[in-house]
Amino acid sequence: MSWISNTFSSSIGRKIIMSVTGLFLCSFLVVHLVGNLQLFKDDNGVAFNAYSEFMGHNPVIRTIEWVLVLGFGFHIYQGLALAAKNRAARGSSYVSDHIEQNSKWYSRSMALLGSIVLFFLVVHLYNFLGSLRFTDVPRDANGNEDAYGLVVKAFRNPLYVLLYVVAQVALCYHLLHGFQSAFQTLGLNHRKYTPAIKVLGFGFSIIVCALFAAMPVYFYFFKS
Repeated sequence: MSWISNTFSSSIGRKIIMSVTGLFLCSFLVVHLVGNLQLFKDDNGVAFNAYSEFMGHNPVIRTIEWVLVLGFGFHIYQGLALAAKNRAARGSSYVSDHIEQNSKWYSRSMALLGSIVLFFLVVHLYNFLGSLRFTDVPRDANGNEDAYGLVVKAFRNPLYVLLYVVAQVALCYHLLHGFQSAFQTLGLNHRKYTPAIKVLGFGFSIIVCALFAAMPVYFYFFKS
């Protein structure tokens, strides 16, 4: 079993785990975004409440949640471990000489950007998942929990809206580096399709985060 511990503790192993879990979490972002786009329907939250009810009570989805938790856990732990190792290595001239000329600022700030996203995630889960799972949420005319009402209430708070938007900016920069880096770490590099991966990663990062950020802005200015 020593190869397992070596994989989890070596820099290459950590990067592989970060890449696999990162791409898995990207797929979660897409699914979550598609569901949340129901918020823009002009139906007083009927579609979103139905989606939320399905996601919250379907046994298959509830099982997948644990896989998602493990994915987040591994990604966060390995990311912090890599950041600590890189920080310790910066004492050497090889690593520190002109580092700003060899990489973009957000590629050097992945731990900071990830920490901002993590802080937002904790607040976000407390506000929504915590309320839906552990409090008596009113139900809509179709008998579904009124998750839409929680959204409207949360997005009336300017501080929460600001936190949401800042977190999406941080996530965008985190993805701009992480998406392409994941493919590179996994050895999926080739002069023919690497440019396409860069374009895909750029588009994915901008579009996904912009749509997420648009939600609190839309509700604060047009639904309050």
